[in-house]
Amino acid sequence: MGTCNIHPVILSGGSGTRLWPVSRSLYPKQLLPLVSDNSLLQETARRLAGRPGIAAPLVICNSDHRFIIAEQLRAIAVEPADIVLEPVGRNTAPAVAVAALAIQKQDPEGVLAVLPADHAIADSDGFARAIHHAAGLARQGYLVTFGIEPTRPHTGYGYIRRGDAIDEQAWKVDRFVEKPDEETARHYLADGGYSWNAGIFVFSARAYIDELARHDPETLQACRESLEGAERDLDFCRLNADAFSRARDISIDYAVMEKTDRAAVIPVNIGWNDVGAWDALWEIGEKDENGNVILGDVIAEGVANSYLRSEDALIAAVDIDDIAVIQTRDAILIAPRGKTERVKSVVARLKADNRIEQSSHTRHYRPWGYYETIDIGDRFQVKHLMVKPGARLSLQLHHHRAEHWIVVSGTARVIRGEEEMLLSENESTYIPIGTRHQLENPGKVDLDIIEVQSGSYLGEDDIVRLEDIYNRDDSETN
Repeated sequence: MGTCNIHPVILSGGSGTRLWPVSRSLYPKQLLPLVSDNSLLQETARRLAGRPGIAAPLVICNSDHRFIIAEQLRAIAVEPADIVLEPVGRNTAPAVAVAALAIQKQDPEGVLAVLPADHAIADSDGFARAIHHAAGLARQGYLVTFGIEPTRPHTGYGYIRRGDAIDEQAWKVDRFVEKPDEETARHYLADGGYSWNAGIFVFSARAYIDELARHDPETLQACRESLEGAERDLDFCRLNADAFSRARDISIDYAVMEKTDRAAVIPVNIGWNDVGAWDALWEIGEKDENGNVILGDVIAEGVANSYLRSEDALIAAVDIDDIAVIQTRDAILIAPRGKTERVKSVVARLKADNRIEQSSHTRHYRPWGYYETIDIGDRFQVKHLMVKPGARLSLQLHHHRAEHWIVVSGTARVIRGEEEMLLSENESTYIPIGTRHQLENPGKVDLDIIEVQSGSYLGEDDIVRLEDIYNRDDSETN
C-alpha cells in the first residue's frame, strides 16, 4: 500500500434493488454504466486515481462480483491494493474494520477515504480537495463525514446537524438524525445548519479501530480474526467465513459515528447523487426540450417530464407525462415518476417467487467472458458465448446434456475427450454427454460461439469441473 497516506476504500456490496430491472443482484447498479460510459464503480475508482498522496484503492465486495470488478478495474488501468471478499454481508462497519486493520498493518499512519461504489459525483476536483482537507482533520484525530448541502426537503436521506466550527469548512457533528418526514425536512432546510448524510467518511485507521474497540469490541475482534484467517485466491483475499460471520450486521453510523465524540462534518457541493432510484437518474440526466430523459431505441410523441430507457427493444410512448419506463430484454418497469422507489416491492415478490429476473439478466458474465440465452425449449437450449482473448472455460463434463459448438468469429481451441483441435469461423464440433471438454480463445480478438445444448436437463448446475484456472468449484455457476 506504499508511502501514500490516503487509502481509498471502495465499498461494493450493494444490490441496487431500486434500479431493477437494469440492476440485478448478480450484476448490481455499481457495476453498470448509468451516468457515463464507465460503471459507477469505475467512476469511483477513477475519481481519486493518480492524484498526489492517493494510494491504490482497496475494494471490498462479495464473491459473486469478484471477477467482474477485477475486469472493470483492469479496463480503466486501476490496479487495486487488494480485492477483499466478504463471505457474508455484514453492513459497512465490519467491512471498514477489515480495511482499517489491513491498511494499518502496511501503513500505521494511514488515512482511509471510505467511498460507496455506487454514487455519482460531478465535481471530481472539488471532491479531491475535500478529501485532502478531511485527511488533514483525520490526522488530528477526527472522524470526518461528508455532508451534502441540501437543495430540497428530501425525506430519503439521513441528516447531520453541525455543531461548533473547527475551521472555515468543517464543523464538529452536533448529532445525526434519521430520515425525516417532509415537515421536519423543511425545518432542517430553513435552519441552514443541516446537511444530507452522504455516507462518505475519512479517518485514520488507528482512530477507527480505537473507536470500534471502545463501542463494539466483539465485532472488531471478529474482523481481526477473519483477516488473520484469510486465504489468497488468485488476486483476491477471502476473509475467514466463521470469524466474519460473528461480526454484527451494523453500519458505520450506528456502530461508531453516532457514538464518538470525535465526529466532524465537511459540507460539500460537488454534484453528488446516490443514484438511489430511477427518479435520481431523471434528475441528473440530460433532458430534451420537453423535460424527457431518453436513452436507447425510443419514439416519444406528446411525452413530457419522463424517463424512457430501452436496453433492447423499441419503446413507443404517446401522450404521457411524469412516467418512467425501463425496458430490458426480459422485463419492463412502468411507474409514475416520483414513485419509482416502490420497485423494491416488485423485487421482493420476485425473490419470494424464486424468479430468476430478480438475480440475473439474460446475459450472464463469467471471468472468461459471457453467455446469453437465445432460445430455450423442451430438451434444447441455444446460447451465444463470447470468450475473451487468452481466456478459457474450465475443463468440464456434463451428465445430462450434449453440446454442439459453431464458431461465428475468432478462433477456438477445443479439447474433446483425448482430442485437441483448432476451429475457425463456420467450423463446428459436437460434445457427447459425459465427454470431458474445454473451450479456449487463443487469439487476439473475441471468440463468438453459438452453442446448441440438447438433453434431459439443461441447468447450469450440471457442470463437473475437472480443472479451472479461476479456482471455482462446482457450486459456483458464475
